[in-house]
Amino acid sequence: MSEPLPRRAAVTGIGVIAPNGASTETFWKSTREGISVLDRVTREGCEDLPLRVAGQVRDFDPSAAIEERFLVQTDRFTHFAMAAADFALDDAQLGRPETDAAPFSVGVVTAAGSGGGEFGQRELQQLWGKGSRFVGPYQSIAWFYAASTGQISIRRGFKGPCSVVAADEAGGLDALAHAARAVRRGTDVIVAGATEAPIAPYSMVCQLGYEELSTVDDPTRAYRPFTSAACGFVPAEGGAMLVVEAEATARERGARVQAYLAGHAATFTGASRWEDSREGLAQAVRQALEEADCAPEEIDVVFADALGVPEADRAEALAIADALGAHGARVPVTAPKTGIGRGYCAAPLMDVAAAVLAMEHGLIPPTPNVFDICHDLDLVTGRARTAEVRTALVLSRGLMGSNSALVLRHGATDAS
Repeated sequence: MSEPLPRRAAVTGIGVIAPNGASTETFWKSTREGISVLDRVTREGCEDLPLRVAGQVRDFDPSAAIEERFLVQTDRFTHFAMAAADFALDDAQLGRPETDAAPFSVGVVTAAGSGGGEFGQRELQQLWGKGSRFVGPYQSIAWFYAASTGQISIRRGFKGPCSVVAADEAGGLDALAHAARAVRRGTDVIVAGATEAPIAPYSMVCQLGYEELSTVDDPTRAYRPFTSAACGFVPAEGGAMLVVEAEATARERGARVQAYLAGHAATFTGASRWEDSREGLAQAVRQALEEADCAPEEIDVVFADALGVPEADRAEALAIADALGAHGARVPVTAPKTGIGRGYCAAPLMDVAAAVLAMEHGLIPPTPNVFDICHDLDLVTGRARTAEVRTALVLSRGLMGSNSALVLRHGATDAS
């Protein structure tokens, strides 16, 4: 008797809430056109901080998307997660589990870097300004980095495996890998992703300790990776959620497979040790390619980590060359995040969303605000590039030393 085929992890739904669009459609339209929405920080209480430029989500009304009883319990980063999850589930044509699937067959996994800073700050101000009786009961849970996983599962009635990944900024990709492994082990559906909301006074003060943070006040010059003018990164809020589903389950219900999570690997090289990240990132790429049974020459586009620090940019460019060989100098590389900011754990999730959409539309989005490349990379700048994209590589590194690589295959790839 022949061995049963392995369960493939397929992406069947995408939901995005980003600085350049509070829906997947507007996000992709802005991304493919290379529109930069980086601007001066306008959030109350942040105006006088040294961090001047960020990617803010401006066209999102949480009260229009989320029930009041959940709004009062949760921080802005969870509002993003719940709304993006709704978009992704709608895209996958999945309703509530009691009508469309057994509730124990659907789980949730998210990643977050800092949790609900704005909610926590507000409640602590109430504590010290007015007294303990003015602190709301949800202070104990709303700030917690696992809040989004819990609230999505409660709100949607999902009772399958639920978890949160804490792995630095690269945790966004690691959450998708965790989801893929859960699907391969037998879970039918995992709602997976990452959202962040670091544009709040307390959160921004905490970020000021990062040497890699850009404090340039010109939005067109504050975040320019892979150039001689690289001066650090600017933060962003928002994120993306994906429906990761067993291919057989998706096919059975007639769902559209948009992409496959084909291979992933993660390494660790230490906080701000950017020269060492060359070896660590290259090793992650090699292992991800091996898991995906993918040759370097099959990679059609690389979505770069693009930190914007000269040493880190050089290490990433060399890591791509080390892992992909001669193909590394020819493969198109892009970093759409230069137009929206680097959203910590959410940054690679928005890259994954863009990569899946790039495969669907045959367009590699450009890298906004970047022109004078000083590394041996075929960086896509100016305007989108038409290309047949069958396989994409998404890279991510964290300020604390995590490295992660994810290989995506186009949904039309032959299942054999």
